[in-house]
Amino acid sequence: MATTTKEKVVVFEVGGVFIHTSQADSEDVLLAGRLQLVLSGTDPFVMWNPHRRGNCVEQPDPGWTVVNTGSDSSAKNNGDHASPVQSEQPTKNKHMLSVDLSQVKSIRTSTPNLGWAYLVFRMADDEEMPPLHFHEGGSKELISVIKQYVTITRSPTDRDLLNIHPRNTDALSTSFTELQILSESSGNYVSKFFKDPVTATMGGFSKVTSFVRDNIIAPQTMVNRPAEDFSPFFPDITTFKVEQDFDLIAETKNKLAERPDVLRGEPLTESEWLANQDDKGRVLNMRELKEKIFRGGIESSIRKDVWPFVLHYYLWNSTTEERIALRKQKEDEYFGMKAQWKTITTEQERRFSLFKDRKNLIDKDVIRTDRLHPFYAGENNLHLEQLFAILMTYAQFNFDLGYVQGMSDILSPILLVMEDEVDAFWCFVGVMDHLKLEQNFDLDQEGMKNQLIQLNTLVQVIEPEFYGFLQSKESSNMFFCFRWLLIHFKREFTFDDIMRLWEVMWTGLPCPNFHLLLCLAILETQKKTMKEQDLDFNEILKHVNELSLKLNVEEVLRLGESIYLQLKNSEGELPAAILDIITPGGEEESSQASESSIEVIADVE
Repeated sequence: MATTTKEKVVVFEVGGVFIHTSQADSEDVLLAGRLQLVLSGTDPFVMWNPHRRGNCVEQPDPGWTVVNTGSDSSAKNNGDHASPVQSEQPTKNKHMLSVDLSQVKSIRTSTPNLGWAYLVFRMADDEEMPPLHFHEGGSKELISVIKQYVTITRSPTDRDLLNIHPRNTDALSTSFTELQILSESSGNYVSKFFKDPVTATMGGFSKVTSFVRDNIIAPQTMVNRPAEDFSPFFPDITTFKVEQDFDLIAETKNKLAERPDVLRGEPLTESEWLANQDDKGRVLNMRELKEKIFRGGIESSIRKDVWPFVLHYYLWNSTTEERIALRKQKEDEYFGMKAQWKTITTEQERRFSLFKDRKNLIDKDVIRTDRLHPFYAGENNLHLEQLFAILMTYAQFNFDLGYVQGMSDILSPILLVMEDEVDAFWCFVGVMDHLKLEQNFDLDQEGMKNQLIQLNTLVQVIEPEFYGFLQSKESSNMFFCFRWLLIHFKREFTFDDIMRLWEVMWTGLPCPNFHLLLCLAILETQKKTMKEQDLDFNEILKHVNELSLKLNVEEVLRLGESIYLQLKNSEGELPAAILDIITPGGEEESSQASESSIEVIADVE
């Protein structure tokens, strides 16, 4: 049977490209050759062919069609005008290289003006190809042509490292176009998403705030950040896969306890808060207070006093005098760190690209954060200046992490409540560090991946039929929940509701992963609609997006706790994967949970 081969067209080539190779019983050998960028159908490959010995240049494979190459010393970029030319049979060489660009993870470039330019291709499995040395130039031209076939982003921490993201994303492209996450004129959302899911997700919804939906439509002048401003965080988040675990489902099928009804309570009042302090200001009955907060939240008038405790700024057993001393110490620390970035001169900044990039990113995010809320509205707003200062100082405090889009969403309600730059900063640190939201923004993206996988596991066990529906729609990776997890539902609820939701979550009750159960609670309120309307992949994304600011926070909290109690009452039947999700994972967390558990309601029928 005759086989069909893809036509291969050379769209770029350059001579004078050398590699080093080791040979037995001899020193390293420097081999000269010609490099080509070849399209096999629509798939791009980088090919390097060494010269033959005896001054004969090796010819391309007869299965290839090539452009007229001219002299060996010239780089040719024929783009879309490649004209095929027949070639003769080559002699095979063991040193020939062929690099599939769809399998390339990154390209390391040489530092400018330090010898010959070179490129090192690192594959998806972390194998490095031999360095390609461009003795006659052409490396920059090659990168420019490669950009026509894959998405390239520069690493924010290594200026010589280029991250590569394939563009085989047609299905997702259709879905995100349907979502209209970016401006209507944007037709390449998915390529931006692969560059940076965080900024693409967050930037795409920048016009949706709690105040917009409640009051007016955002003005058309509120444009999204240009793609070139995005930072390449989470480049591989969409490549991970989750599979259905039939043993997991069978292990728990028909074995879960009945789901109990749950009643929410009233918020913690000022009189209750003061009644639980001794004459030196120590907070008494921490366990009962946390349970009260979990059950009903905190009255808005005392959030400023209570949040520092639940956010690990103040110790529960500290006296008023100790807290005054601590605040003075923390104030000095804050302004010391703030002075570090404030005193960087214009000349220093010009030579400090990472600092300048972070500063520009923070500045652009701040002027788009909750601007329709009265607290941040108007020009020359002091609170915007404080928001900027806190985020800049946090980038100095946590320099390895720096700033990632979405952090301004987390800080905004905290600053609104605390009304003080220093206090808001240390409460923000509590959220990021002690409550571990920092993991959502880590460059290695493991935190987000693990949460999506855990959510997938929960759906498999608790709602196997719904999971089968999601799987049939290629949505079982739970990626439509990405924004919920990234900024803990900030864009899904009104300002008042998100403050209530967060303070409940910050108690650590009933388990550290309660936010995953809240995701499941939201999905349970929507599964009927999704199934009855037989929503497909992009329709599920669109439907989830349109839930923003339409959710009932008390209903979600009630259902989330009910799911927890159902699982807790089924502990003897649960697989280890579920137990790991609903129980504390570390010694520190376990100790805290033992002081502040809600076992008192675990036997509700």
